[in-house]
Amino acid sequence: MPSIPRRSFLEKTGALAAGAATFHIASGLRAQSPNEKFTVGIIGPGGMGSNHLRGLARLSEVNIAAVCDVDSNRLGIAVKNVELAGKPAPRAENDLRRVLDDKSIDVVFIATPDHWHTPAALLAIDAGKHVYVEKPASHNIREGRLLIEAARRNKRVVQVGTQSRSAPHLRAGMEKLAGGAIGDVLTTKVWNSQLRSNIGHAQSEPPPATLDFDLWLGPAPAVPYRSSLLHAKWRWFYAFGAGDMGNDGVHDIDIGVWGLLGDKPRHPSRIAALGGKYFFDDDQEFPDTQNVLFEYDLGGGKKKQLIYEQRLWSPYVQEGHENGDAYYGTSGYMVLGKAKSWQIFGKKNAPGEEMKGTIDLDAHHQNFFDCIRTGARPNADIEIHHYSACLCHLGNIATRLGRTLNFDPAAEKFIGDDEANKLVGREYRKGHWAVPKGV
Repeated sequence: MPSIPRRSFLEKTGALAAGAATFHIASGLRAQSPNEKFTVGIIGPGGMGSNHLRGLARLSEVNIAAVCDVDSNRLGIAVKNVELAGKPAPRAENDLRRVLDDKSIDVVFIATPDHWHTPAALLAIDAGKHVYVEKPASHNIREGRLLIEAARRNKRVVQVGTQSRSAPHLRAGMEKLAGGAIGDVLTTKVWNSQLRSNIGHAQSEPPPATLDFDLWLGPAPAVPYRSSLLHAKWRWFYAFGAGDMGNDGVHDIDIGVWGLLGDKPRHPSRIAALGGKYFFDDDQEFPDTQNVLFEYDLGGGKKKQLIYEQRLWSPYVQEGHENGDAYYGTSGYMVLGKAKSWQIFGKKNAPGEEMKGTIDLDAHHQNFFDCIRTGARPNADIEIHHYSACLCHLGNIATRLGRTLNFDPAAEKFIGDDEANKLVGREYRKGHWAVPKGV
């Protein structure tokens, strides 16, 4: 499928986004004209953050004023990459508070480890910044609700890095499902199959001289440094990540619940799960094998299901896609892979309509900036994302406890289960400046 220029993205998908909600622009929020520039700070420019940096550096409307990282090596690379893109060197900081104190910065991109996503985003929102935060936006269920409240209270745009929400082929596919192309979608299956690396077993040791490990820990409980934590390996530990369900799985889970529930996301009422470490012998705490079943009670006796399958030792395609979604309706089904295509199958498995495409991070960036200008809700608004991220948290809790859980969608708590409710939030480092208010 030919690429669509970023600036014409909203025009090309306008009919699909016609129902998007808008909100009042607060008096302190500058509604910028297309010719005005955004002054941006990037917090966490390594890993996925480096992809954001490269994309933003290509935009004439963006001035990258500051980059922030607790690893001086990554910080130096980030500054150099901005200069290589032909832009002035940004200010280099290792403490995000200095970025947020800069009143000239309108927007921050947050691509830190998961345990920093909500604390950093809350501080940024309260400092008056618009926020693009990587997935999962929350480390736990309680944090997600706090992010929604902060975004609405401060009237700031908060876009989450589930960039599939801005892909034209996926938006078209979701429109087909909403329009009844396969009848009433009663079940969605999501799969995450790939071969991850063994992170080994590591002993405590002094952190590298280039790393401010105390700043890296932030409001999470203090633990000794070990090499199996950094970089990117933190996602396999309860205190810092959400496992691969919250890392890679969340993309396909988000697409799965999008097709199942459309523009009315909600929480499930029952969660059942089995899983564990069937393959890896290393320091990882999250399962490498996981099967989770979510049941949605829509009222009036109507229910739907979402099924999640995870195999981190199986790099083989399933129904044509390594990671993907299958939607089962009353008059057909759709098979979808976010980075490749979707296809509808009708009665007797007759092949039907299909569409190819791929993910466009630049389009997701542009949607974010356009919404800052217009006051519209972004494609991956924090409230939409909350329901997808919570599926990861709920699934991980059910897998960890090894039993079926009953959940109160309105209260966002488990019913009659004190042990499970302790995992709705988390333990923070007592007295740390970044502990979210209201936890």
